Order: sequence, then C-alpha cells, then structure tokens
Amino acid sequence: MNAPARINPYLTGNFAPVRDEDTFLDVKVRGDIPKNLRGSYYRNGPNPQFEPRDPEHHWFAGDGMIHGFHIADGKVSYRNRYVHTNKYVLEHEAGRSLFGNFGNPMTSDPSVAGQDSGVGNTNIVWHGGRLLALEEGHNPFELDPVTLESRGYRDYAGRAMRFTAHPKMDPETGEMVFFGYSAGAGFFTDDVAYGVADRTGKVTRLDMFKAPYSSMIHDFFVTRNYVAFPVLPLTGSLPRAMSGKPAFAWEPDKGSHVGVMRRDGDVDSIRWFTTDPCYVFHPMNMWDEGDKLFVDVMQYANAPLFPNADGSPGKPAGARLVRWTIDLADNSNTIKQQKLDDITGEFPRLDERRAGLSYRHGYFAASSTNSDKILFDSIAHFDAQTGNRVQHTFAKGDSPGEPVFVPRTPDAPEGDGWLLCVVYRGETDTSDLVVFDAQDVVKGPVGIASLPRRVPFGFHGNWRPA
Repeated sequence: MNAPARINPYLTGNFAPVRDEDTFLDVKVRGDIPKNLRGSYYRNGPNPQFEPRDPEHHWFAGDGMIHGFHIADGKVSYRNRYVHTNKYVLEHEAGRSLFGNFGNPMTSDPSVAGQDSGVGNTNIVWHGGRLLALEEGHNPFELDPVTLESRGYRDYAGRAMRFTAHPKMDPETGEMVFFGYSAGAGFFTDDVAYGVADRTGKVTRLDMFKAPYSSMIHDFFVTRNYVAFPVLPLTGSLPRAMSGKPAFAWEPDKGSHVGVMRRDGDVDSIRWFTTDPCYVFHPMNMWDEGDKLFVDVMQYANAPLFPNADGSPGKPAGARLVRWTIDLADNSNTIKQQKLDDITGEFPRLDERRAGLSYRHGYFAASSTNSDKILFDSIAHFDAQTGNRVQHTFAKGDSPGEPVFVPRTPDAPEGDGWLLCVVYRGETDTSDLVVFDAQDVVKGPVGIASLPRRVPFGFHGNWRPA
C-alpha cells in the first residue's frame, strides 16, 4: 500500500499563495483609522506564481508579492503586485515553475542554467526616495511607490553581489547601513560585505571580509558607533546541496560567533566574540554605552524551519526575547545573555527613530500559548525600561504578522503613535489591516480595514509617510 503524498505546509492554509493581483480603492473600515495617519504601509512575502518544482518547497523560496495599503483621511485603498524579477519573468513566459529552491541547479530546469533566480520576497523599505523590495541574495529591486509597478534592480552591492533583507536606517544621519553574506561570485562563500549608502542612496563605502564559515546571516546589528555580524550555525554548503542534502542546515558544532567593528573602522579590526549555539533571525534593537554593546534579540535554541545537515528534520523551536551584552573591555571574548521575557514570539520592531540608540518601547508578534510554531495570536508591547510586557490576544483562529510603528507626529515622544499589522481571520479566510494605539495595545485595534480576501503569511513591512 502506497504511503499518502506529503502535503507541503507552505502551500496550504494561509501559507498558500494568492495569484490574483487586485486593486481595492475603498476598503471597508470599522472603527476609526486616525485622520493624521497619512502614508503607505507595505508588506512583503513569498508567493510562488506556479506550483513549485521541489517537493520540499521552502517558504523562503517563493516569488515576492507586495501588499500596499494607502491611507489618508481615515480611508484605505489596497493593491498587491508581484515583484517582476528575472525568475518571475522567465517562469511567467513559460507558464510554469523553472527554478528549484533558492535556484538549486539540481532541481531547476536545464533551460535556466546560469540564469538569475532572485525573488525579492522578504522586506520592503523606503530610502533615498526609492521603494525597494529586498531578499538576501540579490540587489534591491525598485518598485513604484503608488502603483507597485516593477522598475528593476538597483546596484548597491557592486562586487559583493549580495545585499541584506535587513539594512538599518540611521535616524541621525539618514544613512542606510547594509551587508551581504555569501558575497562575491559563487554560492555559499564565507565572504561577507559591509556597505553604507548616504541619505540619497549613493553608496559611500563597500568592504569585504571573511567569516568563520558560510552562514545564513539573516540580519545584523548596528549602533551609533558599532556594527556587529552574527555568524550562527545555520550553514550553507554547495557540495551538500549538490549531493541532494539541504543547502542550508543546522550545524551546532560550528558554534556561534559575532564580529564587532567600529563603523568608522577597518574590516581588518573586526573582533570575534562567541556564545552558545543558537539562532537569531531578528534583533529588536541594539545600542552602545561606553565599551558595552547591548543587543535585544529574538533567540532560538536552534534554527527553526531548517533541517539538520544529514537531512533529518530539525527540532521545533520558539524564539524568546534575550539581551546580549558584548563588553569590549573584557578579554574573554564571550557574550553575556539575559532572558528578558518568557513568551515566544517573532518579528520584533520598535520606534525606528530610536534604531541603534537606547530605547524603551518594543513590539512583536507573540504566542499566548508559547507555541513553537511560527504562527502567532497576539501583539505584544515590551517596556525595556521596566521589563514589563503586555499584549492583545486575537480571537481563536486569527493570526497577526509583524507590527510596524508609525509616530503620531515626526517629533512625538518615543512610542507615541500607531502600530499597523496584517491579521489573518481564520473564520472567514480573509485578512484585515489593523491599527493599534501603540501606548494601549491591550485595548485592541482602534481601526480595522477589512479586505474581501486573505493576505498570505509573509515577512516584513514598512511605512512611507505621505
């Protein structure tokens, strides 16, 4: 008797793609969308346009789709559009999937050998007057901020050829600080790039250095004076991929390393610190005080969503908010860890006007049941000054994504503003854009814009003021 075919979890429920590109000019609103909330909220996520080739299709490998909510005078309009990368265009013309997971040549169609497989599906930022869709293997991809029409790649990475999905915007200088892992020609290299673009988007610095090994460095840490690169044991290996085993896999024996450098220093001055094997997709914030760097991160005991190096399934893991302290005056080169909260969560954000500086207010998607699944039922507000955390928990079956903070006015005090996020409604199989008062998350949304269909689970978003 044949075993039943395995159902890929990233192609079912609200992970499944929506393939219509829609425009809803007057979205139904309940409650009150604040009148002074004027601008656009964008959310990015993977959305394969065709059935994937790989039976082990990975969530991170889908085509990018941008969901744009334009807000003014208490009203909301919406449109969603694919990011027309080279991969998207070639597959659209063929009418079928051509590339394997992450462009794996072993599972890609021979007709696209050597072709660019970038997807632009992870984050979307506004910098230098450009709306940029990001993933971590290619240059930023520009879109029209109103129509979401694809405009093409913008070359920030140069010879590094890789650009992070998580650049940091310096609130004091307007600079965009970025990096790229597996940089340069080839795949899964141990080269890392570090770069800076000024407030207009002009690249003013680009350097490269060697990491201890090839790692999926999803995010990094930037303070007013320092930059730090976490090389954690979610490793990349081309020979492993070519042998039919996972391209990315959990290898805790490699250890966890964090390279620290002054932002005005040379890459030859990077100092490497160590800590126990763990994984971090995202920090909440990072700042420096004298010789100490503080980094608040969502830390996992092991990398979720990825297998072990031998192909066996990885262990489920939930992330918790942990503070890393790196003491530059200490010769031990070890990182001190302090757990800040017990609830599991992800997608930590803050009032970006305090990015890289000491801060008080942080927000994240949370699980009130401390589930190890990357599905959440709550939005949490963490007070870094008192250590207290409060939350709003949605109805059973509802699941919020990343909360994005928007200040009430440009000069409002830290944390005085709104939180925006997309919530999937399990009962109706639709999605809403919800708006919280960031100072009273427990109260629940003050305004809700309800779409007539769902927005698939995705990753990151950002705000562009009108």
